[in-house]
Amino acid sequence: MEGRKIAASPRPCSGRRVVAGKRQRIGDTTNCVRKLQRREIGTSGNRAFNISNAQEKFRNFQLQEEFDTYDPKAHWFLKLQFLKKRSKIIEIVAARDIVFALAQSGVCAAFSREANKKICFLNISPDEVIRSLFYNKNNDSLITVSVYASDNFSSLKCRTTPIEYIRRGQPDAGFALFESESLKWPGFVEFDDVNGKVLTYSAQDGIYKVFDLKNYTMLYSISDEHVQEIKISPGIMLLIFDRASGHVPLKILSIEDGTVLKAFNHLLHRNKKVDFIEQFNEKLLVKQENENLQILDVRNAQLTEVSRTEFMTPSAFIFLYENQLFLTFRNRTVAVWNFRGELVTSFEDHLLWHPDCNTNNIYITSDQDLIISYCKAHPHSSDEEENVGSINISNILTGKCLAKIRANDPNVQISPRNRPNASAIRSTVHEALEDITALFYDEERNEIYTGNRHGLVHVWSN
Repeated sequence: MEGRKIAASPRPCSGRRVVAGKRQRIGDTTNCVRKLQRREIGTSGNRAFNISNAQEKFRNFQLQEEFDTYDPKAHWFLKLQFLKKRSKIIEIVAARDIVFALAQSGVCAAFSREANKKICFLNISPDEVIRSLFYNKNNDSLITVSVYASDNFSSLKCRTTPIEYIRRGQPDAGFALFESESLKWPGFVEFDDVNGKVLTYSAQDGIYKVFDLKNYTMLYSISDEHVQEIKISPGIMLLIFDRASGHVPLKILSIEDGTVLKAFNHLLHRNKKVDFIEQFNEKLLVKQENENLQILDVRNAQLTEVSRTEFMTPSAFIFLYENQLFLTFRNRTVAVWNFRGELVTSFEDHLLWHPDCNTNNIYITSDQDLIISYCKAHPHSSDEEENVGSINISNILTGKCLAKIRANDPNVQISPRNRPNASAIRSTVHEALEDITALFYDEERNEIYTGNRHGLVHVWSN
């Protein structure tokens, strides 16, 4: 899954770093056969097959189920009035056969896909506001990150609950994490699924700590008041220090034990703000205001520059570790770049619906070959002309739109209610595709889950 950084602020975090790491499939033991196939056959020979396979996989998707996170009867125990109100879905996570939907109010509900019903709410305290979710595949548990009214919503609290207990309707059977850490603003917690680590920052004492995601034991700490930010990529961490007059000091550390692998200064243009500094394996990406993008190979100091007219500062990144590429998001558009500074892909029909690049409306498959997003159904129409979007599935390497779930497609209908435990669907297809606020794709079940502003979750599959 992706790396996720949650800041200790009463308001939901608007800045979110997303890393499209390799998702280990359940039951998948070794990839030796796949690696041999890739080496012997090559990706280009399989590309046509993969595209046709993806098109077939998403063919004839129907609206299968509808779940509602709002339940006034079940919300009686909640202390805060805003928790009792219907609000939009901001995050969806699926694990095994359970779908978790988090509403903006802070209420989180768990639904069973086998029984097609709500199992329970994850709020175990009447003043708990859940801020974010993280599925820990290492021990098959769900981590919730919450703030509490009793603490004036100022400090993050983490809790882990085994999926099996949630399936039994026992959300209070988990236990607290990182209780020794004071995660008050501007502190944060970041879950890194790629390396299997958790990074916390306690602003009270200015200490960063790295924990093992498997058993939550602390591995080491970093104490330096001059560290401005830490960026994580496979195997390493980049420490960005306070900027000097003409450079920024940087250190690259081993993610496993904190050993300093390299320390150096990167020259900057004076009196120009830094738009971003990002680390991807041995590549360092640096962009200053109205300046070219710099791609530095930290192993040999080789520098590549990309014209500022070709590469404009994006609002978000997604790094594709499998393909050695990265996605940029800017003004509703998505582009794919390599680390030679070359534009690899522009998408033919993938104009995002939300202008602020809500990454909870974007899913990258585990093979990092497909992107699934909530998009404008008609890319050239204005917002006033269009009140419903579409779910677009596109190939990352070619930019080709492989499938599209849209309201005016006569093949997209509500699935017949002829299955056991099928729930009643009150929404029309048009309503289910209107103002989607969260999206998740379950690769095991081949199902897309979407949430909307009414707090409803819809299941799409064939």
